[in-house]
Amino acid sequence: MVPRPDRRDDAVSAAPQIVIASPLDSVATAILPISAGSIVAVPGGGLHAVEPIAAGHKIALRAHAPGEIVIKLGQGIGVARDAIGVGAHVHSHNLAFVPDLSRTAPPAPLAAPSRRTAMFDGYVRDDGRVGTRNFVGVLTSVNCAATVARRIADHFTPERLMAWPGVDGVVAFGHMSGCGMAKTGAGMDNLRRTIGGYARHPNFAGIVLVGLGCEVNQIDDLVTHEALETGGRLATLGIQDAGGTRAAIAAGIAAVEALLDRASIARRTSVSAANLTLGLQCGASDGYSALTANPALGRAVDLLVAAGGRAILSETPEIFGAQSLLLDRAVDTRVAAALCDKVAWWRDHANASGMTLDANPSPGNIAGGITTILEKSLGAVAKSGSSPLADVVDYAAPVTVPGLTFMDTPGYDPCSATGQIAGGATLIAFTTGRGSVFGSKPAPTLKLASNSALAQRMAEDIDIDCGQLLSGAATLDQLGEEIFAALLATASGKPTASERNGIGDDEFVPWVPGVWM
Repeated sequence: MVPRPDRRDDAVSAAPQIVIASPLDSVATAILPISAGSIVAVPGGGLHAVEPIAAGHKIALRAHAPGEIVIKLGQGIGVARDAIGVGAHVHSHNLAFVPDLSRTAPPAPLAAPSRRTAMFDGYVRDDGRVGTRNFVGVLTSVNCAATVARRIADHFTPERLMAWPGVDGVVAFGHMSGCGMAKTGAGMDNLRRTIGGYARHPNFAGIVLVGLGCEVNQIDDLVTHEALETGGRLATLGIQDAGGTRAAIAAGIAAVEALLDRASIARRTSVSAANLTLGLQCGASDGYSALTANPALGRAVDLLVAAGGRAILSETPEIFGAQSLLLDRAVDTRVAAALCDKVAWWRDHANASGMTLDANPSPGNIAGGITTILEKSLGAVAKSGSSPLADVVDYAAPVTVPGLTFMDTPGYDPCSATGQIAGGATLIAFTTGRGSVFGSKPAPTLKLASNSALAQRMAEDIDIDCGQLLSGAATLDQLGEEIFAALLATASGKPTASERNGIGDDEFVPWVPGVWM
């Protein structure tokens, strides 16, 4: 049985070949391919499929007149372009996006305030924050320093790191900017917040910050702007001052070795899950994502919030059309107004660039059964559960308020996750329907498959199979508990699939809007 993603109950109809997510729905989602002419069991009788329906795609439960709202998940996802008959395939050929569709269902009830005791084993840092991993990082102020930073990190092979037991690794993060840009403005602010957030991140025991020396993003200015403290866990290095590439690499290796001595004495301690910050991501979504993986993750988010933890929902372009579901949950007018401002900025930004936000669904989304941005956005919001929306923050800004926070980011997964980690995310949960190989450092990524076929096909990349909901092997509450337990185990050091695959060194992608000169 697959419950509504925005409800706290399990009142959902499911048949062997289809899922009906809400009693209000005018379409169902095919669990298995449906052949033309077959009879599909529905509550109260049978439905004649008039054409083939691919798995994950929508079949009309009733006739729709041209312009009539099509309903999935209890909400409007678009309107019929032409007349749609009962049993017809409903997709981009006959379903159109219309902005500002009126709400079809009443607001879902918020999660009841509750308290839950949950613990994990983490690294308590000097500032009191708690990490889930124990890395040493090599950050860069400018792209010109990227190769030197990578060579410093590459020196520390698994064999050499055996001298420092308990350290997860040395990782370097280069990026594309830091010079040829304005010294002030949104681009530089975002870049500095991102680097500063990583420099302070509790999953790092120490940081070496490498610059060239003549870049716009001067290390001294960056340190001052972000109120970083050099010495101790933060060392800085200028390539020009060091005498060039080889001298800088040697100096960087020595600096990392000193930080490794510091990192190797860190030990895990049992602490409350209130110390966790979870970034929420989805990528390569399909028609099942909004029915299985996303709402199951939402249940786990509610459990984390009940334990006092923090969760970060992001990807502003991908909540377009479903933001009202979040506005209903805002704790006050300031938070609601801030969310409206973020969505409005993206709408204007897209229009100025000759784009529209409704063009967001990717070819993979469409092939997987998602038709409109409204349908995609309903699934994206489902990841956040039903807890109140406690805060809205800028890209890469610190997330400090317990509960659910919305961070303004692009919809591009690596860029969005980079902002979340800079904001303090110590874990990432990533749902996918078509398949993703995303991973991140220093915060590990746990990947959730929306369907069992994907979980089997890409078993080495997937941590949890949420297709259990479609087969009836688990309820939404049971799967939410399973995900929450997996998050605690990951936070305590259990490797994720992406960690076993060594992914995360190249997924540092700061969002740097503006003009390059």
